[in-house]
Amino acid sequence: MPAANSARRVRHRLRAASCALLLTGAMVLIAPVTRAQNAATSNSLDPRVATEQYLASVPAEARARSDAYFEGGYWLQPWNFLLGSGVLLALLHTGWSRRMREAAGRLTRYRPLQVAAYWIMFFAATTVIAFPLTVYADFLREHQYGLSTQTFGAWFGDQLKGFALALGIGAFALMGLYRVLRAAPRTWWVWGAAFVILLQVAGNVLYPVFIAPIFNTYTRLEDPVLREPILRIARANGLNATDVWQVDASRQSTRISANVSGVLGTERITLNGNLLKGCSPACVEAVMTHEIGHYVMNHVFDLLLAFGVLVTFGFALAGWAYERLRFRHRTRWGVTGIADPAGLPLLLLIVSTFMFVLTPVRNTIVRSNEYEADVFGLNAARQPDGFAEAALKLGDYRKLDPSPWEERIFYDHPGGRTRIYTAMRWKAEMNAAANAQGER
Repeated sequence: MPAANSARRVRHRLRAASCALLLTGAMVLIAPVTRAQNAATSNSLDPRVATEQYLASVPAEARARSDAYFEGGYWLQPWNFLLGSGVLLALLHTGWSRRMREAAGRLTRYRPLQVAAYWIMFFAATTVIAFPLTVYADFLREHQYGLSTQTFGAWFGDQLKGFALALGIGAFALMGLYRVLRAAPRTWWVWGAAFVILLQVAGNVLYPVFIAPIFNTYTRLEDPVLREPILRIARANGLNATDVWQVDASRQSTRISANVSGVLGTERITLNGNLLKGCSPACVEAVMTHEIGHYVMNHVFDLLLAFGVLVTFGFALAGWAYERLRFRHRTRWGVTGIADPAGLPLLLLIVSTFMFVLTPVRNTIVRSNEYEADVFGLNAARQPDGFAEAALKLGDYRKLDPSPWEERIFYDHPGGRTRIYTAMRWKAEMNAAANAQGER
């Protein structure tokens, strides 16, 4: 429901209630505006009841479908981890990793290029082995639940683009990392973590301008009704934005999305076409203000810091475990030391295991930032019903009402119930504050 209509109706109810109380001294019952708001009167709103009614507005069949999709993702995470770990161990135990290192050495004597050549063989092999699961998880399953709009040819084309980018960027990144490993074999885990953090910063700078346009077309949002409120909120909060961008993500998916991406001068406010087509102006404003909140509260740098801490601990663990495991299997694996590219599967296995075990911690870090951005968005846009509408839209592919333990372990965003309740609580408190002000 557009925000202007909601505001007019609230003002109308307040005037009607005041007149009725003056004339008759009786309590006046206010008719509901929507099904989701029929617990509200001009003077009160029960956030819990309003939340339940928003959730009840979603058909049971749609709820069951989104629940099944999201819960299936719980199992995909361990399956991806187990497959990846199995492939890494197989490369070590079969000697493939050692033979790829030897093949790279025959191609060139220049050690950085040996690392790049090894990476090309390693990444190609692991991608091919994991491809069946990738097809199921990213293509077949997305079509099964009505979330993908791509043909197999278009999807495969995007996969090839991603493969080429990962091949090139990965080769460059590994050459730098192994330069660190050769230069500091004892303290590599400290300098290696610092190098990975620098790569993350570079990725945040380059992604919106150079990488994202490879997959989609970005154009300026021309509609002033949608653009100007977003830009006003952005400028009012220190984001020097002159444009809002829209992306044709509907060619790939039915999902709504938006973001403020980039750092150090490459910032872009972006929303996708699904958000524009499927949501009210109030919903669009609420979503975009949430994204602006991430920028205003420096969440990009918060996450970089948190990621850096986790990587440092992960590399420290690898520094302790790598040599012990390498020495135990030195004959079979043929890995000579931490700077040997043939040991990359072992390094990845240790760090990925550490990150997998800490999945609830990583999710909690991100979820906390998302909740802060939710509250910022409510205060800046003042569109609680638009925000609740967005939460329901996200419920097309996220379980709307998870149990507390599900939300803590599997959710990197607040659950639908949490988000709607947050919006309705904000609305109730603002209504109460307005009423108190009116009584003075």
